[in-house]
Amino acid sequence: MSAPLACTMTPEQTTNVATVVALLVFVGLIAFMLRRARENRAAALAALAPKVAGEDTLEGGARHPEAFEEPTEADLEMMGDLLDEAEDEN
Repeated sequence: MSAPLACTMTPEQTTNVATVVALLVFVGLIAFMLRRARENRAAALAALAPKVAGEDTLEGGARHPEAFEEPTEADLEMMGDLLDEAEDEN
């Protein structure tokens, strides 16, 4: 069997090593946050860029598309009134 390793570092050395490790983790986290911020900014600018005709997608639709197939009585009356007004103007 091997003998257990004895701790040969002084408390001062342990503190220094812990401080260096903490600083490396801190710098790594700052670099990660900066990278994510740049990616998020680029994505936001791309989403807000002006759309070119045909490249954007339109969402949504009619709730009851069958309602546009046949005109209702109110629609027919409105069209008749508009036609009467157009004839009166001529």
